[in-house]
Amino acid sequence: MIKIFNFGNKSQAKDHSFISRLCDEKSFFKYFIPDLKRAKKEVIIESPFITRQRMKTLTPILKTLVDKGVDVYIITRDPSILDEPLSIQSSQVIKQLEIIGANVLAAANNHHRKLAIIDRKILWEGSLNILSQTNSREVMRRIDSPFFAQEMFDFLNLKKFI
Repeated sequence: MIKIFNFGNKSQAKDHSFISRLCDEKSFFKYFIPDLKRAKKEVIIESPFITRQRMKTLTPILKTLVDKGVDVYIITRDPSILDEPLSIQSSQVIKQLEIIGANVLAAANNHHRKLAIIDRKILWEGSLNILSQTNSREVMRRIDSPFFAQEMFDFLNLKKFI
């Protein structure tokens, strides 16, 4: 357990305890997928790229969540600004996600954030492209904290989209 003091607005300084776990590209999905499967209300995944290969694993899980009434939001780059063949692949996967009932938000700018917020309680952030990762070296941190999950949600101004 790590205690954080005096961050953000000093007038709101509080003791925010949280549990953190660091993962690399080999261990990330071992911890992320169970978190995803336990979602009860909302999943937000922000990943600039989407590939068919990675989504073979994630799409069935996301469909199960949607079927259980969990709101699933995917934020990714607009396929029209990607080079082929990634643009075609991304468009196809986005269509599949929309068919299963996921909400897809396509960003037309140089969107490059990699994160997930699960039930506004768990925050995953780092360098790994959650929806496309294959063989690159990456790091992701899992923060079990409603405070930090909500802080990220607010920082990204997601309320206007979600």
